[in-house]
Amino acid sequence: MPRISVTVDGVTHEDDVEPRLLLVYYLRDRLGLTGTNVGCDTTNCGACTVLFDGRSVKSCTVLAVQADGAQITTIQGLARDGELHPVQRAFHEHHGLQCGYCTPGMIMQSVDLLSENPDPSEEEIRDGLEGNLCRCTGYQNIVKAVRAAAEQGGQGDGERSRPAGLEVTS
Repeated sequence: MPRISVTVDGVTHEDDVEPRLLLVYYLRDRLGLTGTNVGCDTTNCGACTVLFDGRSVKSCTVLAVQADGAQITTIQGLARDGELHPVQRAFHEHHGLQCGYCTPGMIMQSVDLLSENPDPSEEEIRDGLEGNLCRCTGYQNIVKAVRAAAEQGGQGDGERSRPAGLEVTS
């Protein structure tokens, strides 16, 4: 089995992994980071979105071995020193969730969107979240939350290069 070294939410992990193990299952089952949800396993819903070297990816489409040497940020790694990330706070304050299942992926995609475009229009927000599905809401409050985060300077930070072989999530 291949051995990987990956930094997840600021903590480096070294593990032997099956070559076919998906990153989403590595995060959830091996590391216990269950904030990253499994929705469809087919890249359709975006519930499993994480930041991979600062860019959003659907972790159900990435093998854990592809994350060797990478920096992964999950929804659980966004908060700092007990303070919610501005996007997390905006989703809370503007009721950008209903059942909450899609929320981690929506937030992670929003962080990437805001790091690329710190002041998106409503149309740009909708386009930027296009690959993430919410089955409960009409997206109105999600869009409001992303706008509010943008107004509060909620763009993400992190490396902007796309790792080789990984596709854009939206």
